Amino acid sequence: MSTVMRLENITLEYPVPRRYRKDNIKPSGIRNVSFELEQGEVLGIIGRNGSGKSTLLKMMAGVFPPNSGTISSKGAVSLLAGVGVGFNKELTGRENAYLYGALMGRSRKQIDELIDEIQSFAELTHHFDRPFRTFSSGMRARLGISVATAFKPDLLLIDEVLGVGDVSFREKSQNRVKDLIKTSGSVIIVSHSLAMLKDMCTRMILIEDGEILIDGEPDAVITKYREVLKN
Repeated sequence: MSTVMRLENITLEYPVPRRYRKDNIKPSGIRNVSFELEQGEVLGIIGRNGSGKSTLLKMMAGVFPPNSGTISSKGAVSLLAGVGVGFNKELTGRENAYLYGALMGRSRKQIDELIDEIQSFAELTHHFDRPFRTFSSGMRARLGISVATAFKPDLLLIDEVLGVGDVSFREKSQNRVKDLIKTSGSVIIVSHSLAMLKDMCTRMILIEDGEILIDGEPDAVITKYREVLKN
């Protein structure tokens, strides 16, 4: 297997506001994080709220750079984070599919070839040509998942959104991600759904206060996480 992404001593710290410095509050962020992701791996990242999970994912996507350290990747990387991120609320669902596809580096022709599949998978038959601002949060998530997975990126970064929507669509989305993995794609998922991560992931990482506590097989990492939550 080949390495799809490598992080070496990644650090990103948000300074403590001056008025709080006397209280000995530590800067928040990510500190000295290093790991590699191999082709075909499904990596789950867990941790308490504010531990740095989403920050780390956005750094891997290139949304903002680290203060120090290096991040290298091979192939197309796609980030699916938050409901409606990357969409324009004044455009229709169809227009947003083209916009999101373009942001992923896809050509108009490539999007044309998949637009019917995107509409069908998102289950937006009667809403696809309506303004995005009229979409419910579940509809927005369905469109995002449909576009992000339709183009089969080499590495798909997912922040929570696989847990959005009704049960049938969640299962459908998870199966879509599994199909992506079968075609040698790799996936990194941030989620609080331990059951879903245990089912989907080949490996997990636990983040606490911006640092990796454990990197290993899912059962061991989940056990450690439950211990942390007791403290």
